[in-house]
Amino acid sequence: MLDLGIEKLALIGVVALIVIGPEKLPRVARTVGTLLGKAQRYVNDVKAEVNRSMELDELRKMKTTVEEAARDVENNIHTGASEFEKQFSGSGETLSALAEPEAPVPEYKHPRKNWRLKQGATPNWYKARNGVRTKALSGAARVARFRPHKIN
Repeated sequence: MLDLGIEKLALIGVVALIVIGPEKLPRVARTVGTLLGKAQRYVNDVKAEVNRSMELDELRKMKTTVEEAARDVENNIHTGASEFEKQFSGSGETLSALAEPEAPVPEYKHPRKNWRLKQGATPNWYKARNGVRTKALSGAARVARFRPHKIN
């Protein structure tokens, strides 16, 4: 940005100390620092946006080249297929005569599962170790379980 040497910065500091005064100098320096930080962040944001737009332009160019290549390949395939059909139709046989008969498509069979029925496969030792409840507790049993111990 600006090319300031140590001598120039010292001169600016002395002038600021004389003009502003020693009481207000820390507050002014802090304000100047925050403003410089905001300016640097703004410049970085602008640079990032420019880089993003350049990358988008490159991606658009790549997209057009890929689309052109795909169109060329598609045209080549169509011309090759039409030439093959012309050759094949000249021999008098059809493609359907050479094609193998299709295998019968298997019929859909419902799996007879009920997603509402949960069948957990968690082992009991895991439940016991992690404190998972396997049985319902009555109110009295719950009170007894969490009752504070007597101190003798």
